[in-house]
Amino acid sequence: MSAGIAVRRRVGRTSLEVTALGLGGAGLGGLYRDVDEKDARATIDLAWEAGIRLFDTAPYYGYTKSEHYLGAALRERDRDAYVLSTKAGRIMRPERGEQARAPRDGWAHPLPFAPVYDYTYDGIMRSFDDSLQRLGVARIDIVLVHDIGTFTHGERHAHYWRQLSEGGFKALDALRASGAVRAVGLGVNEEAVVLDAMREFEIDCALLAGRYTLLEQATLDALLPECERRGVSILVGGAFNSGILARGVRHLRAAPGAQSSGLKFNYGDAPAEVVARVERIEAVCDAHGVPLPSAALRFPYAHPAVASVLTGASSASELSQNIAAFVERAPAAFWENLRGEGLLDSRAPTPDA
Repeated sequence: MSAGIAVRRRVGRTSLEVTALGLGGAGLGGLYRDVDEKDARATIDLAWEAGIRLFDTAPYYGYTKSEHYLGAALRERDRDAYVLSTKAGRIMRPERGEQARAPRDGWAHPLPFAPVYDYTYDGIMRSFDDSLQRLGVARIDIVLVHDIGTFTHGERHAHYWRQLSEGGFKALDALRASGAVRAVGLGVNEEAVVLDAMREFEIDCALLAGRYTLLEQATLDALLPECERRGVSILVGGAFNSGILARGVRHLRAAPGAQSSGLKFNYGDAPAEVVARVERIEAVCDAHGVPLPSAALRFPYAHPAVASVLTGASSASELSQNIAAFVERAPAAFWENLRGEGLLDSRAPTPDA
């Protein structure tokens, strides 16, 4: 067990505490490549052995596959020893026919279900009850409203926001007040919708993917200060910005003919300006002997509003690499070098200082 991983911070103003590093369940659901139950179990077991005690999943991940895998691996462990988070906002309907298990939405081999958006009171409650059964537990610690916002819904956002505002928030409040969950919030990819939610409803936390990373710190303008003011915790997802900060771009220089289009950023191909910025960050990493994945994983946790950094993994070997990256320290001069090169916001707290 790593002491750095086992460090705990409180979620919002609740009594719930989470470890510095958490395991995100999208990879277990087969994001981009299939994961069988044996490999999923090995990954979860390794997370436990390393001291990770925050496990996040969602019905959407692998169309319920991630919840099944995670529940099977955790349900025999001491329920008070870990924090379990899942999401609501989609009802998973059975689907039949030849395409039922074909790759969809990035899932390599999903289970035969189809997601239907539902942010109403009944929809949130139905999703919560379904998750309890798939996970095989009597308690879920954190429930997050999944993928609300224009990033997912575009011009349909107002319709789904009305469902949440008029019913879904009431469901979250009822779950929290009854003790069925200990914390509620959002699991999203955009900061604006978190700010909107805080104006309407008292959330405890938000799992925010890709918006506070080595590549992006615009949340320092409004969201992170507001979270500190309100006592709302951020669970950081997507610290690698969909992969580009895990792989870097150095391998493109080392392999003639390699295509930058294979680099992922924000779930799509990385634009040229992002590739160029990562190349500059990587040059600073090289100058100080700091692995890029280590800097990417360690950076967000330095902010006081961040309660945990979630790392996804689709195998034990991948998780092992991420754990090693998270516990590796960097010299203070490295972070100052990034600031001096204009690659890090001057307001951003840094680790290892």
